Amino acid sequence: MFTNSDEAVINKKLPKELLLRIFSFLDVVTLCRCAQVSRSWNVLALDGSNWQRIDLFDFQRDIEGRVVENISKRCGGFLRKLSLRGCLGVGDSALRTFSQNCRNIELLSLNGCTKITDSTCNSLSKFCPKLKHLDLASCTSITNLSLKALSEGCPLLEQLNISWCDQVTKDGIQALVRCCPGLKGLFLKGCTQLEDEALKHIGAHCPELVTLNLQTCSQITDEGLITICRGCHRLQSLCVSGCANITDAILHALGQNCPRLRILEVARCSQLTDVGFTTLARNCHELEKMDLEECVQITDGTLIQLSIHCPRLQVLSLSHCELITDDGIRHLGSGPCAHDRLEVIELDNCPLITDASLEHLKSCHSLDRIELYDCQQITRAGIKRLRTHLPNIKVHAYFAPVTPPPSVGGSRQRFCRCCVLL
Repeated sequence: MFTNSDEAVINKKLPKELLLRIFSFLDVVTLCRCAQVSRSWNVLALDGSNWQRIDLFDFQRDIEGRVVENISKRCGGFLRKLSLRGCLGVGDSALRTFSQNCRNIELLSLNGCTKITDSTCNSLSKFCPKLKHLDLASCTSITNLSLKALSEGCPLLEQLNISWCDQVTKDGIQALVRCCPGLKGLFLKGCTQLEDEALKHIGAHCPELVTLNLQTCSQITDEGLITICRGCHRLQSLCVSGCANITDAILHALGQNCPRLRILEVARCSQLTDVGFTTLARNCHELEKMDLEECVQITDGTLIQLSIHCPRLQVLSLSHCELITDDGIRHLGSGPCAHDRLEVIELDNCPLITDASLEHLKSCHSLDRIELYDCQQITRAGIKRLRTHLPNIKVHAYFAPVTPPPSVGGSRQRFCRCCVLL
């Protein structure tokens, strides 16, 4: 330990202001270590200005509420970003103290903090008017009362994640969007009580919306989503995977109203067809990622349109699209996205795909990963030929184990029956 009369050389050479600036670049763990070096470093390392951004997920997740309270008292108004993701021991009392002390907080993640209730949102509403990003995913005690509180006290809110908060209904959504017109990201995955009425409120009051996740919100239909498309022209990312009621009408609405769309996830939406994807591809030229898993009606026609009109495509999932053939992959492999853009293609359970498809993908120089599980016409030889052109590609495939011959006396040979990760 250094004393005031015998300070380290670095303390004599560098002014405290410069040391403080250096410390501002350190993470939580390193700051805590520096605080143990000397008294002077303890003061500098624990200065509130160094604790503007704290993420405890990789540091320690079994913290108790008193730790959050102590952090809030030390950081005070300096703290801008805090992640307590996965901190199961943190509850309403600690977060009330936090809200009172850290009134300039802008980003707060409470993802998986299952002890918190509407009381926490009341505290945030009362003391944290600058809050912009709030993650409450898997906080299953959250109800409409939380959304009403946030709407009253946090008008600057831009991004809210309430995935798996399945007590939320249209009333909470209505209160939120009416008072937070700047919302750009809404994550409502697993909010199973939401219906089309909730989407109509979003479409009417969220013109700045860029990202919307409605995965497994199984009650929504074309009616609500069309309202979203018509009211949210800046939409860039939409996930409606597991929303089995939607039809091609949604793809037409997206094509006509959302030209900036970059990410579309429609896995398990089995009513979608080539007709809808044709309209989408011809109008949304900025598409980068598409999840079409189990869109069982699509054929090579969809791939032809994507290959022509979507030159930025990077990730494409076609798992369980059983009508896709080598010809569709041929068009994709010769399209403008193939040479420099396409990074991932998933073809699991596409029974008509053969080694010919791998030949068509040889020119995709950016291709990093291909999924081929249960593609029974794909061979090891075909994968080997692909690897001669793309040596760094990750190929995930499954080959049924060879049936062992009947043993003729002696011990029986063992055969591995695991999946083969190539």
